[in-house]
Parts: sequence; C-alpha cells; structure tokens
Amino acid sequence: MSRLGRKWVLAALAGAPLAAFGSGPLDFADFSGAQAGCYDRSGSPQTAVVDTHVHFRPFGGPALSFNDVVSFMERSGVRFATVYGIGQMLPVDSACAYYLDCPGVPVTPTLKNDFANATSYLAKRPEGVHLTLSMTFLDLERPERILAGIELLDREFPGLFRWAGEVNLVKQALFPNGHRPVPMETIARWKPFMALLRERGIPMAIHSDIGNNQQPTQYLALMEEVLRLYPDNPVIWMHLGLSRELGRIDPDLHIGILRSLLERYPRLMVDVSWRVLYDNIFSKPELRPLYVAFLEDYSSRVLPGSDFLASADKSFEVYSEEVRLTSDIFKYLSDTAFRNIALGENYFRLLNMDFSAPQVCSSAQHD
Repeated sequence: MSRLGRKWVLAALAGAPLAAFGSGPLDFADFSGAQAGCYDRSGSPQTAVVDTHVHFRPFGGPALSFNDVVSFMERSGVRFATVYGIGQMLPVDSACAYYLDCPGVPVTPTLKNDFANATSYLAKRPEGVHLTLSMTFLDLERPERILAGIELLDREFPGLFRWAGEVNLVKQALFPNGHRPVPMETIARWKPFMALLRERGIPMAIHSDIGNNQQPTQYLALMEEVLRLYPDNPVIWMHLGLSRELGRIDPDLHIGILRSLLERYPRLMVDVSWRVLYDNIFSKPELRPLYVAFLEDYSSRVLPGSDFLASADKSFEVYSEEVRLTSDIFKYLSDTAFRNIALGENYFRLLNMDFSAPQVCSSAQHD
C-alpha cells in the first residue's frame, strides 16, 4: 500500500476526520472504493488519472521501451491506461516512424504490435499503473480474417486482451498510404466478430472521421450504420469524430450529431483524446462553453486519453504535455463530471473493474 493509502487507513482506524487527499498523484489505494478521504481539486492535479488511448508502438521504426512509457505515466499521475499498439504499420524496411512522412508507402493491418505489447506486459507487469491490453489488428475491410486473429491471441495470451481498437472505419489522413473508407455493405459482414466482442463485453474503439472542411458530414453515415447494426456492442467513437481534415465545423452541427447518436444508442461512448481537440476547439473561449455543456450533459459517456505515440524519438516532456493539453478541458467541469471522466469512473464501469473513483470534496475555481 502507498504512503498516502496507509495514511488514510491509519486515520480511519484512529477516528481522525481527514477530509481530503493531499496534493500530488493518487495511488491504487485511493481507488479501492473504501477511501477515508476525498479528492480536493483545489490543491490537486486537474489532469486525468486514466489514459484510455495511448499507443505503446509506432507506425514504423523503433519504439520507446514498454517500461519507459509506463514510467512516463507514473510521473504524470496516470494510474490506469489502455495499451494500444498500432494495427496498421509501415513496411519493415521503411525508414519512417510516421505515415504522414511517407505518402505513397502502404500502411497495412498486422498482429505484430499486439504480440509485442502482450509479450512486454507479461515480461514485467507494472506495479504503479494498471494496464488493459487492446487488440489493434482488426482490419474492418476484411472482417472474415478477424476471428482467426482473435483465436490466435487467445491461444498465445489467454484472457489478456479486454479491449479492441483503435480501428479505422475511415481515416482520411491515411488516404495517401492506401487506406480507403470501409464500404457501407462490408459493415454487415462484421456480425461474427462483433457477436464475440459483445459476448465478452469487449468495447471497440473506432476512428471514424465525420467529414472534412469541404464536406463536414461526408462520412457520418458509416458510423451511423455501425451503430444501427450493432446497438448492443459497446462502441467508443474516437476524438468526437474530428480530425485535422475537419478543423472547422459549426459547433451546433457537431454537438447536435453527438447528442443525437448518444441519445439513440446507449452503448455508445466518445473519447476526447488527441490534442487536435484542444488546438481547434477546447482552447477557443468562444467554443469552450458549448463543449463544456455537452460534456456535462453526457459526462457518464466520455473517456479521456492522450493519443500519445511511443516512437523512440519521444520524451517524457512530450507525453506529459499531451496529457496536460488533452486534460485541459476537465478543469472547467463540475465535480461529478470530473469524477466520471478524469478520475476514471466511466472507465471502471465500462470494463466492470473492481475500482472506484474517489469522491470529489472540494472544487477548484472554474473559469
């Protein structure tokens, strides 16, 4: 048990009325569901303790070590994370670590990163961060191959993978590397693997661009079709459906789309990962209140994440900055919404985990 956790247990046994956790990162004892104190936002970090969207492997080239990424999390106050690989990789003989640097070079689905992450995790399970491994190999355009891949992971790493994604329904940034939107008629052929994911309670995180600056809703029908055909599957829509290609969208249109889908499909969640959301929306004083109101109304349906990509040229400073920027919107939220999103209650509930976010007992000043 951590020093902080022991402090609360001893205080409770002694009958001392400790009201709030001290400032600084939380530890596992603070998520046991039997806390003697609560989380004082006025003197504690406003950043997320859960990173539900972090890529431990790059698209190509050397990666940071698994232990380095875990260390970055520990130092940043992150205590729970979903371990993504990259399901689509550059060729092994490519000199690029990032697909945008290599237009014309194909990026294709593979199991390699899922094997690498699982092997690294089993070699030394971290003590300071709770990790959930994700299957990222799923090629949504070739669904007939997916069950065989899951069966292979089951044989090699039984019971280890409890998440699926990030998988691409449509990602315009990858068009120069051979990716195309999944055809509408192909989505109906997902039924076998979606049934297995649903049976196991495995959520699937989908990257699906709404559209672009020229045609803001060009690809919306693809995500609508997924939700229409598989309403009982837990689905997470990455980045609120936004991208660099859609840096400008009418906020009423965007929020209206999100509200409509969340109301119609109770198993749908959204994530607010990727600093593009901060750069284009959350940092804008004229837009921020609209999105804060949306997050408040649907605070039980939102997940946080950095979208960090662990190529070997990245540092702790890069990771901590991405956690800080993707968490910036949380300081404007109510205590209830902050607990649900930043302190991880939504994440624990989604995965049926034996953890509980601490209650919030004192708010920071909201701008």
